[in-house]
Amino acid sequence: MRVAVLSGGRSSEHEVSLESGKAVAQGLAEAGHEALAVLISREGRWTHEGEPLALEPAGGLLGADAVFPVLHGPFGEDGSVQGLLECLDVPYVGPGVLAAAVAMDKLVFKRLCAFHGLPQVEFCEVGEDGWRELAGAMGSPLWVKPSRLGSSVGISKVSSVEAELDDAVALALRHDPRVIVEAHGDGLEVECSVMGNDELQISLPGQIATGADWYDYEAKYSEGGMELLVPAPIGDEATARLTDLARRVFEIVGASGLARCDFFVRDSGEVLVNEINTIPGFTSTSVFAKLFEASGVPYPEVCDRLVGLAVARYEVERSFEF
Repeated sequence: MRVAVLSGGRSSEHEVSLESGKAVAQGLAEAGHEALAVLISREGRWTHEGEPLALEPAGGLLGADAVFPVLHGPFGEDGSVQGLLECLDVPYVGPGVLAAAVAMDKLVFKRLCAFHGLPQVEFCEVGEDGWRELAGAMGSPLWVKPSRLGSSVGISKVSSVEAELDDAVALALRHDPRVIVEAHGDGLEVECSVMGNDELQISLPGQIATGADWYDYEAKYSEGGMELLVPAPIGDEATARLTDLARRVFEIVGASGLARCDFFVRDSGEVLVNEINTIPGFTSTSVFAKLFEASGVPYPEVCDRLVGLAVARYEVERSFEF
């Protein structure tokens, strides 16, 4: 198939997205597809082979059979590009508009998890009634984050509510008017990859081990910044619980195609939901791909399957009457 690969974008994860896009294009080529690179500048301009790209509603994209958006963060993973691709009327890899938007907004996602009774750390929204008292009752340290940003940008670890909370909130507000305060998630950071639409394949879990105080931007993207231990040393019972939670999180968000689900696993074996990333980093060495490789699915096959899932979902959704 002809597959348009979208990379770049307006978010702070622009460079990471470019690397993901190159890896996806190579993976698709190795799987026998033709990859068409579509680059999105930091200003939001779309180009193909150096030329501006005109987009026409219901006109598809470069005659491609499917689109593979590898855009991280705002303006790519938040439902905006997904809505545009719906208007172009072309199959695309990954979540639809609603799932992308829900998963991107930490406050909405955590409230949805709370509604379904999934275990997670305590949290509150800056500005809601009594939020300072709620934050103070969570213990320390606390984590203050923009609600709709990725790659640990704008996040602060707060050890003293009195001395550090206001500065942390001010930093987060520079990036997003919606700010979340979370209790500390103790235990191991463990992630698993999910692939599928209705029938899901879930990878082996992997533990994120870093030498840093926390899994920040440098640890995520610097060479040697983190070590991935697969399978995670959490035991069979916790692995089964984590796998079940990954499936439930994927389903309640309404995700499709792919996702990476992140958890905390405590010494007691308790598993807490942290977040879901519907378009995770996608280089061949990124966690999503590494976990599936360790589970017996090589990178080109992952790319091939995701394109097939995109086309299958498109055909099902277009079978309904509007």
